Order: sequence, then structure tokens, then C-alpha cells
Amino acid sequence: MNSIEPVKIDILWGIVLFFVAGHLSAIYGLYLAFTSTKLLTILFGLSSWIMSGLGVTAGLHRLWSHKSYKAKWPLRFILMLMSTMAFENHIYEWCMDHRIHHKYTDTNSDPHNAKRGFFFSHVGWLVVRRHPDYYDKCLKIDMSDLKKDSIVMFQKTFYVPLLLLICFFLPTIIPVYFWNETYVNAFFTMMMRYIFTLNMTWLVNSAAHIWGQRPYDASINPSENLCVSLGALGEGWHNYHHVFPWDYKAAELGNYRANLTTAFIDFFSLIGWAYDMKTVSNDMILKRANRTGDGSHPNGDGIWGWDDSNISTEDRNLTTVINKKDD
Repeated sequence: MNSIEPVKIDILWGIVLFFVAGHLSAIYGLYLAFTSTKLLTILFGLSSWIMSGLGVTAGLHRLWSHKSYKAKWPLRFILMLMSTMAFENHIYEWCMDHRIHHKYTDTNSDPHNAKRGFFFSHVGWLVVRRHPDYYDKCLKIDMSDLKKDSIVMFQKTFYVPLLLLICFFLPTIIPVYFWNETYVNAFFTMMMRYIFTLNMTWLVNSAAHIWGQRPYDASINPSENLCVSLGALGEGWHNYHHVFPWDYKAAELGNYRANLTTAFIDFFSLIGWAYDMKTVSNDMILKRANRTGDGSHPNGDGIWGWDDSNISTEDRNLTTVINKKDD
């Protein structure tokens, strides 16, 4: 891992205390799940995880950050509500962070620069003040499309009341009202769901930038990580995603078992709410894997030398031949 210049750490203690309290609450929620929480409440928590997780992956990430597909207003509104349940900041700021992350990956401008270590890229970046380079890039990154999106701006304006209602109040009161769960069990189940969803998103920034193969580009940190993909609903195929960030599948394969987000988008495409889904051709993928990958791509072919048939015309034309003679 490359060394980086020392960075002054300015800890935001209020956020530290919030995350510590949140994780302790989640641990207690897990204890209650094995001792007193009703099965319906646990199932409700699992469904809330899926909904909030899809709000992040299909909404914040693939739709609004990368514009990898388009969505009609009913789906955009649903995704706005689901992303609010996830409580990972409002759409506008989440997408600004993520666009900067992709444009300046693993530099000081990257809000969760993986070169600063696992802890920093996982959660540390949220509990310290950002690097000055990040604030400079905030002024330069293009956000004009989101400023024109009325649903994005609505959520940004009313984020706090929406957050309190959708993330905390409703997930707590629904189990109490409909199947007589206790307030304590309902609240701590909600906190367990919230903290679990957070950590699944954070693992994409940390673990998927450290561990895994790099079949598409061996020169970058993002990696293919099955475990992260399972927990993050398909977001762990990270080497592919950083090479082709406009692909709505965020992966080469459309395997729904390890990419639930793609199944979600494909379903809404069947009813016409998702459309203009962008993807990458197999030929383009294979050429990139052969050119810059680490050799782990299952369909990749190495090149033995100059007359290998897999050398692209582009590579041939750009090759410099010294002291060339006609045979």
C-alpha cells in the first residue's frame, strides 16, 4: 500500500458518540432477537434491511450517483423513501461524495480514501473533518442533474422530518401497533437493522478496496469480493464497477443470487418504471480484462508475444518499433 502524506486528524466527537451508541444498541438488539423479540418483528427487521439497502444500491448508487439507468417518478419517489430509511445522508450529498470518490479514487480528495487504512475507509472518514482537497473538489464536481430533480430537492429540504418518520418512528411503531411487540424490542430491532445496513455499505468502501481479485484492472485497489456483494445486495463486484461505473448491473454477470439490486431494477423495467439501463458488451469487457486485468478473469486470454492473435489493433498501432527493417 502506497504511503501518503500525514493528515491532521480533527475528530467529530458527537458523531463518534452517535455511532458508539448505535452499535451498542445493535448488539443489544441482537441479544433481544435470541431472547424475547417476536419472530414477526425479526422478519420485519429483515425486510426493512432489504428495503433500506435497495434504497442505497438501486437509488443512491446506481440511479442518482452514476445515472446507469433512468426511472419514472413513482420509482424515484419509492427509492427516495427507501434511501431515507437507510439514513446515510440525503441523496444530494451522498451522490456528491460518491462522484468525488470515483473521480479521485484513493487520493486525498476521496472522502473514504482506502490508502488511509481499513478503519478510515470503513467508518473513520465519517468521524473526522474531511481533507481540504475534498472541499475543493466539491466545488468542481458536476451536480447539475440532481439540482433539477424535484424529488432529490424535496428530500434535501425536508430531510430531518422524513428521516425521523421513516427511519426511526415507523419501523418502531409498526411492530408495536400491529402485533403487540414491546417498544423496547421494536426500537432495538430497528437499530440493529440500521447499523447492519450501514456496515454493509461501509464494507464496499473498505473491504472491497482491499481484498479480492482484480480481473478488469490490476492497477486500482477496488476488488471483486463475493462476501461483500452478498451483504451489500450486489455491490461487492467492485473492480468491475470502478472500471465500468455506468453499467446498471455493477457487475459483469447478472446473477441475481449475488446481485439482488439488479433483480430489483430488472423487475421495474418489466413494468416500465426503469428504462435506459446501460451495460457493457462482452467484447469490451474481455478486451479490458486482457489488457489491464490481473489474469483472474475466467474467459481472459494472455498474450505470449508480438504475433499473438489476441493483440488488439490499437495496441499494435501504438507500439513503437526501434530500428525497424522490412523483412
